[in-house]
Amino acid sequence: MIDKELLDILICPKCKGNIKLHSNEKYIICTNCDLAYYIDENMPIMLIDKAVSIEEAEKGK
Repeated sequence: MIDKELLDILICPKCKGNIKLHSNEKYIICTNCDLAYYIDENMPIMLIDKAVSIEEAEKGK
């Protein structure tokens, strides 16, 4: 699981808005941009070109 302190300081790299942990805990999501950033070994991959839509994240992609 991602560290709460890290989650508190992260922002969406695209819109600079707030992010939150997705319910499946495999992604950090930005509802403003409809983007989901994958969490790999407790480190979020916060690259816009690696993000998927929230809908794709919910499908488990």
